[in-house]
Amino acid sequence: MELDWMDEELKLLLNVSLDQAPERRQVREAFKAIQLGIDHCLFKASYPGIKTEELYKINSRGLTIFTKSWLPETSRLKAIIFFCHGYGDTCTFFFDGIAKKLASSGFGVFAMDYPGFGLSDGLHCFIPSFDRLVDDVIEHYSSVKENSDYKSIPSFLVGESMGGAVALKIHLKQPQKWDGAILLAPMCKIADDMVPPLLVKQFLIGIAKFLPKRKLVPQPNMADMAFRDLEKRKLAAYNVIAYKGKPRLRTAVELLKATGDIGNQLEKVSLPLLILHGEADLVTDPSVSKALYENASSADKTLRLYKDAYHALLEGESDEMIFQVFDDIITWLNNHCAIKST
Repeated sequence: MELDWMDEELKLLLNVSLDQAPERRQVREAFKAIQLGIDHCLFKASYPGIKTEELYKINSRGLTIFTKSWLPETSRLKAIIFFCHGYGDTCTFFFDGIAKKLASSGFGVFAMDYPGFGLSDGLHCFIPSFDRLVDDVIEHYSSVKENSDYKSIPSFLVGESMGGAVALKIHLKQPQKWDGAILLAPMCKIADDMVPPLLVKQFLIGIAKFLPKRKLVPQPNMADMAFRDLEKRKLAAYNVIAYKGKPRLRTAVELLKATGDIGNQLEKVSLPLLILHGEADLVTDPSVSKALYENASSADKTLRLYKDAYHALLEGESDEMIFQVFDDIITWLNNHCAIKST
């Protein structure tokens, strides 16, 4: 990470191991105000009248889970949105700007860091079971939906990258519980360029049984592949608690299994869908979004492909492109809230 302006204390913090949650929480606290002051369009706008709340909750497995919400205080609540973040990421930093933009349009937004990610308990970016991770997300979001204030309004899933796989898995487990899903560059399948050669993959699957937490899977620089705008690519360094190491063996195997499972069940996807993908995405394959669109049984589905756009549609593109994607999301949400109310 190259942040030349940092004092020695902050530099020392960045050198601590982020394997466990207490250290990640300490680093995030030190950088929290700095992150919100960076020169990015997500943080330049002022959104008054939004109530933001951060809470740590202990789930049924005894894990402390970081949760966050953004609620409009001065406008009618149209719907509630439940966000599923991407691989190695957190629902803090960039998503704070995304959530405030959505809340300013009348939507309540709820998010959480999965176990092992961001500020939640667990070994950093270790997924021993993708299905168990999905169950943890369902547990928290179901508890939010039980609130009497939210029972009469629509609820939507939003998934970004790996979070798209999480959102689809939630829907497949709860096919009647959601009013729609918005998927940004969803990881329905890992792009061929990101998957190791067959012999290497078979070798890694074998040793993952014995060394599940080891970081042996090669991976290109994700910021270079995800952010098209060069200035915004530099700002990815401020995502200080994002996981930047090689994928752990068990995590890689679970992602391969999850995407394979989803790929075999595309026709079971039946809820209203908005799928958004950059045509130049090298991290998740846009052709798989096309396959999802074509094979999903949803009667109400929309696919938007953005010319020349990379993976991080709401973080790494030009300001113009980012606001175009926002407009597409908010228009779709408004239309589906109107459908629900009739």
